[in-house]
Amino acid sequence: MIRKIVNIDQKKCDGCGLCVPSCAEGAIKIVNGKAEIAADNLCDGLGACLGECPQDAITIIEREADEFDEVAVEKHLQAEGAPADGHGHGHGHGGGHGGGCPGSRVQSFAPAPAAPAQPAGAAQSQLAQWPVQLHLVPVTAPYFKGAELLITADCVPFAYGNYHQDFLAGKAVVVGCPKLDDNNAYLQKLTELFRVSGITGITVLRMEVPCCGGIVMAARQALAASGMEIPFREVTISIRGEIIER
Repeated sequence: MIRKIVNIDQKKCDGCGLCVPSCAEGAIKIVNGKAEIAADNLCDGLGACLGECPQDAITIIEREADEFDEVAVEKHLQAEGAPADGHGHGHGHGGGHGGGCPGSRVQSFAPAPAAPAQPAGAAQSQLAQWPVQLHLVPVTAPYFKGAELLITADCVPFAYGNYHQDFLAGKAVVVGCPKLDDNNAYLQKLTELFRVSGITGITVLRMEVPCCGGIVMAARQALAASGMEIPFREVTISIRGEIIER
């Protein structure tokens, strides 16, 4: 069958191994100093490993490949001694485990303590534009001109309670999910956006999970490809809603 699958450029790969732990299915291994796919049926093609390669050696392509096989993944992980029960690298493509990305692992925790009561009245939204989805925004939209751009992984506003006030206020925004969308399309759209929109700064808000690194990679590559010199900042948010990196 023709399907999406990870491709590793052996000429670019330096064997650093950073991609290996980001693959929840254990599909990537290091052989003779290079990363490679252990078997086509172990790779789900979602690309959780995309944002982890400093050499940009990993892409998603479409080619003839065996169908992704959850049972084979279970057996492979057990043979490798890795947990496949939702408490570690659970793959869970609809099977009750944690998700193809380690960051999709099912977790429950108590919310952070509520902040002191605020004066009556709803919190004010800081959104000053529409649309916000990266695929939908026109790169020449007037709200980009002279504004700082906030590129937001779409789980961030759910995890970080004060997103509007601390990050969105006064900025133009685009949102997307590097796990569910096509990162190559993001790269092309952001390259054009950086080149023609007139933005004055870039802040990328990502979640701590490995698969979210794809949105940062796309933004950095797009900035380089655009030839523009725009201040760039990356902020990482934990799943508990804390800023863990600036």
